[in-house]
Amino acid sequence: MGLRTNVKLTRFLFASAACVVLSAFPFDKASAGYPERIIKIVVPFAPGGGTDVIARTLAQEMARDLGQSVIIENKPGAGTIIGTQAVATSEPDGYTLLMGTFANAVNPNLYAKLAYDQHRDLAAVALVARSFNIVVVNPNSEIRSIADLIAAAKSEPDKLSYGTFGTGTSAHLAGELFKHMAKINLTTVPYKGAAPAITDLIGGQIQVMFTTVASAASLVEAGQLRALAVTSAERSPAFPDLPTVSEAGVPGYDAEAWYGLFAPARTPADVIDRLNKSAAAAVQSEAFKRLVKNEGLVMVAQPPAELDRYLRAEEERWRKVIEDAGIKAE
Repeated sequence: MGLRTNVKLTRFLFASAACVVLSAFPFDKASAGYPERIIKIVVPFAPGGGTDVIARTLAQEMARDLGQSVIIENKPGAGTIIGTQAVATSEPDGYTLLMGTFANAVNPNLYAKLAYDQHRDLAAVALVARSFNIVVVNPNSEIRSIADLIAAAKSEPDKLSYGTFGTGTSAHLAGELFKHMAKINLTTVPYKGAAPAITDLIGGQIQVMFTTVASAASLVEAGQLRALAVTSAERSPAFPDLPTVSEAGVPGYDAEAWYGLFAPARTPADVIDRLNKSAAAAVQSEAFKRLVKNEGLVMVAQPPAELDRYLRAEEERWRKVIEDAGIKAE
C-alpha cells in the first residue's frame, strides 16, 4: 500500500469518525440564532377577554426582551380545543406557542377523547400567573358572609341558585367545589357569559356567583355587588380586606385560575429556556403590575418543570370534582 493510499485511507477514517461524533451531538438548526423571525402566541379564546389581555401584555413585553415581534392569533372554539390542537400539531421550532389556561387541566376530564395528548404533544414553557374568582351576591341580600351563605343553603335546600358561564370554567368548578366541601346544594343556572349572569344577580333572579375579578371588581367598588370572599388559598394584595373562602368557613378550599405558556413537544430545550427567561422578565414589567389589580393576578413566572407539575396536579384535583358533580361537556 503506497503513501498516497495511506493518506486517502487516513482521511476517510477521520471523516467517518467525525460523522459519528456529529451524529452523537446533533446540531439543531431550529435553535441557532433564535429567534430570527416573528413568534406567534395562540390564544384559544376570542379577542378582548381576560386571557387575551394577559397574552397581549406578555407578547408586548417578551418582544422587547427577545428583539423580535411577538403576535397574538386568536383561535377560539370547542372550549379551547381548537387553538390547543393547532399548537400541538405545529412545528416544534419555538415560533408557535400556546397561552394555556385552567381549561388545559379540565378538558381531559370533560371530553372522552381529544385529538391530542397535552403531556405528549405539548411542552411546558412557563407558569406565568395564577388568578382567582370572587364570591359575590346582590348588595341587598341578607347574605353578608360565607357563613351566612352556608347557613341559608342548609336552612332552605334547593332554594338558592348560582350563575355559571361555561361548563368547566374556573368559575363554574369553583362553585361545584364549594358545594361539595361545604356539604350544601345550590341550584346551578347556566349562562352564555358573565355579563348576563351578573345582570340577573343584580336583578335578584339568582342569589350568588363565583366570578372573575375582571367581570366584578368595578361593580363591587360601585356598590352594585357585595363581595364575600376570594377563592384563592391566600388573601389577594388587590383585595386585602376580603377573606378567603377557606378562612370564612370552608377550611382547605382553594380554587384558582391560571395562565401558562406552552410550545409543541420536541421544541429544543435551549429555545424553551430562552422563552422561559423572557416570560420571567416580562411579568416584572409595569404593564403586568397594572394587571395585578385589574385581573386579580398573582405573577409567578416559574420554570417549565413547575408548570408541568402544576398542570398534572390540577388535572387530578378537578377530575374528582367533575366526576362527583356528573359534569359533561356541552
